Amino acid sequence: MSRVCELTGKGPMSGNTVSHANNRSRRRFLPNLNEVTLMSDALGTAFKLRISAAGLRSVDHRGGLDAFLAKARDEDLSVNALKIKKAINKAQSAA
Repeated sequence: MSRVCELTGKGPMSGNTVSHANNRSRRRFLPNLNEVTLMSDALGTAFKLRISAAGLRSVDHRGGLDAFLAKARDEDLSVNALKIKKAINKAQSAA
């Protein structure tokens, strides 16, 4: 399973571990991914997503999963999140 947030596209970064003697060795900074169940208001169903803690705060800030996906760019979303976004758009346009 890849270490990429399904909603924000945030993935591993690289950098240096710096010792007290200022020796540098390469390391990876991994995103803080959590398996979360989010509820869609338009569809009335819950979805399990693997998203970062920052992504979860963004979802709360924008007012829920539906509002977040409406503003999210398609390039950042995973295949699963794109399917959810299309289903939400279809349900909102029908209503």
